[in-house]
Amino acid sequence: MSPLTRREALLGAAALALAGCGASASAPSGSTLRSTWVDPVGDGQLRVGPGEPLADRTELGGRAARVGVLATLAHLTDAHGLDASSPARVTFLNRLGPPFQSTFRPQEALTVQVLAGAAETIRRLRPQLVIQGGDLIDNAQSNELTHALSVLSGGPVRPGSGPDGYYGVQSAFNPDPFYYRPDVDAPRHPGLLRAAVRPFRGPGLGVRTVPVLGDHDTLVAGEIVPTPLTRSLAVGGRALWELPSGLAVPRSALPAAGASPDGPPSPGPIDGFLRQALAGATVAVPADPARRELAVGEVVGRLARSAPATPGGVGAGERLDYALDLGPRLRVIVLDLVRREGGSGGLVSAGQPAWLERQLHAAGDRWVIVVSHQPLASSAGGGLLLELLDASPSVIAALSGHTHRNRIEPRPTAAGGYWLISTASLIDYPQQARAVRVLATAGGGVAIQTWMLDHSYPGGLGTIARELSYLDAQGGRPAGFAGTRLDRNVTLYRDARTSVR
Repeated sequence: MSPLTRREALLGAAALALAGCGASASAPSGSTLRSTWVDPVGDGQLRVGPGEPLADRTELGGRAARVGVLATLAHLTDAHGLDASSPARVTFLNRLGPPFQSTFRPQEALTVQVLAGAAETIRRLRPQLVIQGGDLIDNAQSNELTHALSVLSGGPVRPGSGPDGYYGVQSAFNPDPFYYRPDVDAPRHPGLLRAAVRPFRGPGLGVRTVPVLGDHDTLVAGEIVPTPLTRSLAVGGRALWELPSGLAVPRSALPAAGASPDGPPSPGPIDGFLRQALAGATVAVPADPARRELAVGEVVGRLARSAPATPGGVGAGERLDYALDLGPRLRVIVLDLVRREGGSGGLVSAGQPAWLERQLHAAGDRWVIVVSHQPLASSAGGGLLLELLDASPSVIAALSGHTHRNRIEPRPTAAGGYWLISTASLIDYPQQARAVRVLATAGGGVAIQTWMLDHSYPGGLGTIARELSYLDAQGGRPAGFAGTRLDRNVTLYRDARTSVR
């Protein structure tokens, strides 16, 4: 990949949209049942289009009359609320092309505003429960977690870091044409970076919120356990913006096949690689102790304290395995699959299958939704957990994030089956959360109505973030992260419980 490929692709798409400089209209509700964002003429400019009605999916059950609402939930995941000025970020790896494209995004300075916009939309939904599905932050930094939790709880937010506002690779003074600089590059948004670090008050979700642990919440770039080197980089005054000539990431540090789209290098030799890279030219940046990298126990503790749910599963204290009941008809079980030794893929820990089996048994007559950050099917040891879900007649869905993709698949079993539901991220296009409404149906079955929720941050920053994520040639639009029609707004039917012999 040539050094200008990503930026040239962004500029080429932006040239088509310059007449309108992005969408000026807004979809006020955020519900895609009412309106959607579309590019009807293919000019790179998003416009408000018609809503997308619910479509029926009957692979696990026939259509049946709905006789009552059991619960309404919201699932927001992979916000990647990041400190775009942090010298601990590895934006320079983007120069190597795939699979490192997620190390820099043109819209990355606006992640906390997008999270706030998602919170605004979810408040209008008025769910009984919000599931914060993991990767709430990007780089395991204390200030990132402070900002994100203030958005969700409702409180003052000061995005970014350092005393001078935004100071990073997108600054206009950076002569490097590799990165998109909104003050000078098309689509031009003069003053965007100043606006991105302007303090605001988080809207808060206004409802019970439960956390799921993601790899980026505790690992640097979602892959690496913080080391003395990464910790000193985070709080220090040296940043690496340009990959030194002739320096390549060692093959042993490259992501394995099937790695997540949001984690660049594999753990291990990356520390030595960083030391070599930092021996070259670096940029002086304002230092900030608020950027300190967090230990996993501190992240888990702060997430747990932010929600009224009480974690109490495997290794309680440094893990986020727990279960909670929403009345007499629905149980939610949360699984922590984050690798403590590094790596973005999910990992089932010792004792987790037995704990899950107990929680499924304790559900009694309740329907069950199981939630994890990484999908169970792609997690090491996930087959053991799937076998337990397969045997349970009460499980109706396994909800996950991590892949940044909207996707819904049926998993038929002798016990009746359940739906594997993945929700897109808030950082990559289409930047959506998901509504989940569970309904009882005639004959003892259940239906899940689910539809996508667009963020709706007031003012222009949310619109610009969506526009840039749409134009990003290495982002979610060309990768198909929005999913198909049947991965978004659907009614998922499931027949009555079936006994398993």
